[in-house]
Amino acid sequence: MAAKRPTIALLIDYLCGEYQSEVRFGVERAAEAHDVNLVVAFGESLARPGYALTARSNIYPLISADAVDAVVVVTSALTNHLGVEDARAFCRSYAPLPMCSVGLVVDGIPSVIVDNARGAEAVVAHVLDDHGCRRVAYISGPASNEEANVRADAYRRALAARGLPCDERLFVFGDFMIDGGRRAMRELLARRVDLDAVVAGNDNMALGAMDALKAHGLDVPADVLVCGFDDVAVSRVTRPSLTTVRQPIKELGALAVTTVLRQLGGERVPERSLLPVEVTRRESCGCGYYAAASPRASGEAPARAAPSRSLGGQREDLARALAQAVTHSAAPLEGWPGELLSALEEELAGREGRFLLALQALLDAAGREGVALDQFQRAITLLRERIGAPEGAPGAGLERLWHESRVLISHASVRAEGERRLYLERASINLSWTGMCFSTCLSLPLLRRTLASELPRLDLTHVAVSLYDDPQRATLKSLFLMEHGREVEPPPASFPSRSLAPPGFLSSVDRWSMIAMPLAFGDAENFGVAVVNSGANEVVYDGVRLQIGSAMKAVSMHREIVRQVEIRERLEQEQARQESVVAEHIQTALLPATLRVDGLELSAAMKPTAEVGGDYYDVLPTPQGGWLGIGDVAGHGLAAGLVMLMIQGMVAALTRREPTASPSAVISALNRAIHENIRDRLKRDEHATLVLLRYERGGRVTFAGAHEDLLVCRARTGRCECIPSSGVWVGILPAIDAMTRDAEFVLEDGDVLVLYSDGVTEARNAHREQFGVERLCAAVEATQAAPVDVIRDRILRDVESWSTSPDDDITVVVARYRAPRDARG
Repeated sequence: MAAKRPTIALLIDYLCGEYQSEVRFGVERAAEAHDVNLVVAFGESLARPGYALTARSNIYPLISADAVDAVVVVTSALTNHLGVEDARAFCRSYAPLPMCSVGLVVDGIPSVIVDNARGAEAVVAHVLDDHGCRRVAYISGPASNEEANVRADAYRRALAARGLPCDERLFVFGDFMIDGGRRAMRELLARRVDLDAVVAGNDNMALGAMDALKAHGLDVPADVLVCGFDDVAVSRVTRPSLTTVRQPIKELGALAVTTVLRQLGGERVPERSLLPVEVTRRESCGCGYYAAASPRASGEAPARAAPSRSLGGQREDLARALAQAVTHSAAPLEGWPGELLSALEEELAGREGRFLLALQALLDAAGREGVALDQFQRAITLLRERIGAPEGAPGAGLERLWHESRVLISHASVRAEGERRLYLERASINLSWTGMCFSTCLSLPLLRRTLASELPRLDLTHVAVSLYDDPQRATLKSLFLMEHGREVEPPPASFPSRSLAPPGFLSSVDRWSMIAMPLAFGDAENFGVAVVNSGANEVVYDGVRLQIGSAMKAVSMHREIVRQVEIRERLEQEQARQESVVAEHIQTALLPATLRVDGLELSAAMKPTAEVGGDYYDVLPTPQGGWLGIGDVAGHGLAAGLVMLMIQGMVAALTRREPTASPSAVISALNRAIHENIRDRLKRDEHATLVLLRYERGGRVTFAGAHEDLLVCRARTGRCECIPSSGVWVGILPAIDAMTRDAEFVLEDGDVLVLYSDGVTEARNAHREQFGVERLCAAVEATQAAPVDVIRDRILRDVESWSTSPDDDITVVVARYRAPRDARG
């Protein structure tokens, strides 16, 4: 059985930075060369004090022996804002896993670093000695960063070695970012001190400083020289191109992988591995593009090729010089100087085109390995300098060969840069599209569908998105799983967070390289972890991380809104239920206990709905006859019940005070009080339909108000007569006196008077048809001779049969008039 393939974790703060990108490239290439798996965990730079982890940096504690066998920490970037002790504590938290620190020395942990002191001192010496500058400003990295302090100390030593004072006004701190360089340069300019050069602790700050100088009207390098440190890719294509200290960043990553693998193999490794650096002279210091000098002594004439078709004794010396002219860590390029020189020998021997073919193949291979192709211009300069025209070989032919070689290199550089830009543009366009799609995800099922449809367009085909399953974030549960570009069903069971992905996802027999990133929103909200395949454009990972994190925030906010709405609805329903109970109690408790008016046979019923309305009826006997009232308060619930209660109380008080009052006068007085109470005191807009009838023993009925039609079924004909009420709603206007008039009708012996609410006539069946006045009249006419209780029950039964779930209260009052004996014919 084959041994398990080791897995290495690379901990880094960011993927798109020039420095971070090159370190990761070196680590990935080395992992591939050594046939080991790689997990790149990135979240964000750790912040002070005490490197308190934010939601975005909580990915780092999940890296453990549960998922990886060794750890490489890019301490120079990840712990940028930590002090030395906190950086050490962070690195030591991964013990006893084999590990390596990149960029910073961490005591007790193998570290791979560049010679920061020598590089910084060399670039400061260059502007002092070669350009004669005396007022050199320095932009340092953060004071808490050890690497920044080493470079700043080298600046001071370079000045001291030449007897120059260190003017603290020329020293300023930055943060290793372009914006930080701009701010630092503006601060230097604001101090109004003389300066003739600026050296920055890294290229990003140098580029920012050049922006600030140009904005201030100063020319680089005519007015101020500028130099950086790192030699990131962009430094070669800026205008002017940046003089800098080239550090072998890819080699640092590759050496870190070798270091942890040796530890896994049981070997002892050096506690500190130091890689050399060199000053690369370009336009920002006035040197132009620097061609590497050959190893010959200064002033020595260029060596001439032997008068033969072979390079002879020069070959070994040329191979070493060529290897020094182009820096790279790519194993596939090993031995390229010898291959190129062999092709040159064939070219010199008469096999035309061999050198350019070999150079093209070399450029193609170097491009695949991420080598800066413009470095090969230095190789051509060196060959032209060292090789004269052998006997029989015209010098013009060699000059043409060098010219064609430079054109070939230029084209390859432009093509490589164009391909990178197209790749970046494609990724950016796709990210914009996926961002729109993710922004509309308001549920987890919709988020899963969006992940399945959108991630493959970003070249993400192996994806595990998992959400924390407990408050302590000790376990994860798979939300989405994709393999080979196809969604697969995620396992239902939770798994330990330190496994990063569900069981089986990181267990392929084939070597793999994955990116692990936190799914967070802001600094505090951490939803889970995404593990995706490497190989996509580097801008994709941070973009997808932010988009999924934002989508999860939208999902959680939508859930919370729905939850709050449900709670509010339940509370409102409970409040409405309680109000309905109270309203129903008010509505039913105030109904007349007995229905007794001289000369009238009376029967009445009120059936409140589940959501109690504001129906009202009352029967008030007087010595001369009595008062009948019926109405309906707009709305439902407690407020409607309160208005109904006010109407009942006022009608009873006014009619008892003056039994023979005009109904219109009673309604007008009641309206004034009701309007004030509802609008000014309750701050509501309820109103009510209301009709009041003053019945006299002789059969005369005087009425006023606005409500449903009054029905009188005449004993003589057995047919119903509809008498309209044409007043104004109560409570809607401050005064209705001018619009309220009394009207009259006369009851004859045996006539049946029916009062009802709109819950009767507006009851709807399954087809949304109303019960209507015609059906009400038919029910009354069918039972006109029966006792009033029978008439009432027939009406209620017909309405309930028509509408099994009425929307409004149903109120019916039935009165049969019995004329005095002496008045009967």
